[in-house]
Amino acid sequence: MVPQKRPRLGSKSGAALVPDEGLSDAERMILEAIRSKENMGIWTFDLKKLTNLPRGVFDKALRLLQQKGLIKCVVSIHNKSRKMYVAREFEPAKEISGGTWYSQGSLNQEFISDVRSKCLAQVTRLRIATIEDVWKGIQMSRDSKADFTLQQIKEIVQAMVLDKELEEVKSTGDGDFSAVPAGRPCYRRFERRAPIAGALSAIPCGVCPRISECTPDGVISPNTCIYFTKWLELDF
Repeated sequence: MVPQKRPRLGSKSGAALVPDEGLSDAERMILEAIRSKENMGIWTFDLKKLTNLPRGVFDKALRLLQQKGLIKCVVSIHNKSRKMYVAREFEPAKEISGGTWYSQGSLNQEFISDVRSKCLAQVTRLRIATIEDVWKGIQMSRDSKADFTLQQIKEIVQAMVLDKELEEVKSTGDGDFSAVPAGRPCYRRFERRAPIAGALSAIPCGVCPRISECTPDGVISPNTCIYFTKWLELDF
């Protein structure tokens, strides 16, 4: 994965970060150690070991760097008690932050639910929609405050297919599919179809509360059961 990085001070782009001038030696040492790990960040324990600074000096310098906005703390999705530090010019890698769908090391269920609702609304509005249709519809909607990538919307839609909220189908190019080229995968709301009851599934024995007592020669028997007799008389 290529690290996502903002231009450093003095870069060719001319964009500058908050100057590092005025930092103490301890702050500068910690900052450079964190920057060297780029978007993968570094665990507090490893950072202490790498800088070999006294505990009090280390803690104070780390706190000041955070207050100055030069570093940020990221909770690892693999271990929520483990604090990782990333220089502010890097976006934390998905391997540690979990990416878009995570917040402070935990799956952001409320956010995911909101995006799912938006995807469902677009498919309902269009009846038949491709991933691109859903994505564009959300981007253009007035109530959308987040900027989603096509891949993010694809991840949500595929999850909705697995949860049987949406159904993936191939376009025929006709009727409801006329707006989608034939053969392209598209999505529609999942319709739960009631099973067709056949003759065997309607047999009264299947719902009889005394089926365990029923025998050919017993008091309760198919030979004397009025419900079984009526079922035999039905014209299937």
